[in-house]
Amino acid sequence: MHSLWNDAAAREFIGALGPRVYTSRLLGRDKTLVLHGGGNTSVKLCEPDLSGLQEDILYVKGSGWDLETIEARGFSPCRMQRLLEIAQLPALSDTHMANELRQSMKLSSAPAPSVEAILHALLPHKYVDHTHADAIIAITNTPNGAQRIAEIFGDRLVIIPYVMPGFKLARAVAEIFHRSAKSSAIGLILLNHGIFSFGDDARTSYERMIALVSEAEAYLERHNAFHIEYPLAETENRLVSQEIAEFRRALLDVAGQPMVVVIHQDRQSLGFARHPDVSLLASQGPLTPDHVIRTKRLPLIGRDLDAYRLAYTAYFRAHTMAGTESLTMLDPAPRVVVDKDWGLLTAGRTAVEVVIVEEIYRHTIEGILRATALGGYKALPANSIFEVEYWDLEQAKLRGQGTPPPFAGEIALVTGAASGIGRACAEALLTRGAAVVGVDINPAVEKAFSSVSWLGIQRDLGDEGNVRSIVEMTIRHFGGLDMLILNAGIFPPSTPISSLALTDWSRVMRINLDANLILMRDAYPFLKLAPRSGRAVIVGSKNVRAPGPGASAYSASKAALTQLARVAALEWGRDGIRINVVHPNAVFDTGLWTNDVVAKRAAHYGLSEAEYRKNNVLGTEITSRDVGEMVATLCSPIFSRTTGAQIPIDGGNDRVI
Repeated sequence: MHSLWNDAAAREFIGALGPRVYTSRLLGRDKTLVLHGGGNTSVKLCEPDLSGLQEDILYVKGSGWDLETIEARGFSPCRMQRLLEIAQLPALSDTHMANELRQSMKLSSAPAPSVEAILHALLPHKYVDHTHADAIIAITNTPNGAQRIAEIFGDRLVIIPYVMPGFKLARAVAEIFHRSAKSSAIGLILLNHGIFSFGDDARTSYERMIALVSEAEAYLERHNAFHIEYPLAETENRLVSQEIAEFRRALLDVAGQPMVVVIHQDRQSLGFARHPDVSLLASQGPLTPDHVIRTKRLPLIGRDLDAYRLAYTAYFRAHTMAGTESLTMLDPAPRVVVDKDWGLLTAGRTAVEVVIVEEIYRHTIEGILRATALGGYKALPANSIFEVEYWDLEQAKLRGQGTPPPFAGEIALVTGAASGIGRACAEALLTRGAAVVGVDINPAVEKAFSSVSWLGIQRDLGDEGNVRSIVEMTIRHFGGLDMLILNAGIFPPSTPISSLALTDWSRVMRINLDANLILMRDAYPFLKLAPRSGRAVIVGSKNVRAPGPGASAYSASKAALTQLARVAALEWGRDGIRINVVHPNAVFDTGLWTNDVVAKRAAHYGLSEAEYRKNNVLGTEITSRDVGEMVATLCSPIFSRTTGAQIPIDGGNDRVI
């Protein structure tokens, strides 16, 4: 591990909080120190109050902020005097502590202070850094972890036995630190939790953290416990899309909500899943209780969800004591599955959650195997983990999250998604919380959205082999398919029937009709498994009801596609799958309508361009976003009792009406 401090970069962070922001970001950039909102930093400053009197203020990382991207406004300014007064209380519930911390703040609009604010206030140093360094936790999570830490660091680190974060931890640290800290102490270790470093300036505190963790890494290296070798994974493909989708559906029955599921078959994932002692290694608990909220207490080994649910329920009941009957059991569904054939499976209510779970558990695998190589892995007992999982502050946080996005945990496939209506459909679904796979012949589709909830696939829908791979890729990437949006199509140059070549006719039919038939046919088994029932929306055209001269191939293909959708609605209704069609017209912000085309068409009708864009009964312009919102709404519960419908979105076309 090396210091990332750079004098020139540091000078860009101005103001009293500048150095604190800079070194916090340096810590946050290193995932072996901090993962997804973990870790904590603070600085003590002296500032004038409204009357001009100086007062000591603790700026501590605020709730909801990530060290990697934190800004000055992400720190909560707490009055030191009040924090020290709170610390003298003989006892304080964490709920009351959170309230007192809020009241200690100098700025009411700042984020809620970290629950470790009192601990930071009690430490007699200006700058305090706290991380969950992988190397440190691997050492502390061994049967003789405290002795190993003492051997490595001597009097430079004060060792604190594990205490749950909150008021009790602050009191324990204050008592042990002030009783046993030597003048040489530059930090402290919270067993099974993490490491603190101190300093009189930001650089000193940061570089002490780097140096201390580097010593821990060197210790692991000396004991052949730092670099973990995984056996070369077998190359045969053991994944079956139908099995994955069926497992995801079974996961809903346990979790009570749709979930995104991602399977990883890299060397680490398969190597750990096929370790001869994986059942023992993976069933001892997380590296630190801070991870349990994201990953659950234990992973599922294999695929027996019923057994996992029973075990989780028993765990909850065993640790629910008198006075805590009001606790609500979190859904008893795993977030991590370790399977010898599948490798590592991670699950979450959103694709973002899945990424977080994956990253945490990959670090967990490394930590478990390092501790094992060092002499054995020993996690905290189940009751300590339960305390954090059902911590009243975490319960309150869950209650305060509000209603999840309407499509959270659901997966959509959108064709023609690089631009225009298809892109608008994808954006509307992403905004509503769905994970979305977008397909287009344009390679721009791959980077259409910079989100882990997005997978862009470049494919030519005129090739049957390409089309048949799309649904398979969707299942393998996100675990299932709930919504199918068929939008891709081509509009050939105007050609009268008398001059229409069969090759041109066939190409339009192949893309506008045949490709959609294949997608519907291949998607059907997975739409049947959709947790909230499958949905398909077909983007048709005004030409179905009011065709124009020269558009025979396009009009016929869209009419046939509409008829196909009607038949599918009849056939698939018994499976709860609903299929509806939207018929847009004159959507001018798509690739079909260049400025030149609009100008020519407007001139043909003797209208200005502005008049032509609103040349409909309602006198309104239709945009891709309008169609995208309509499509997403059709997929929502609002239309849960509608199938086989054809809905115009054209501002009212007199020929259609």
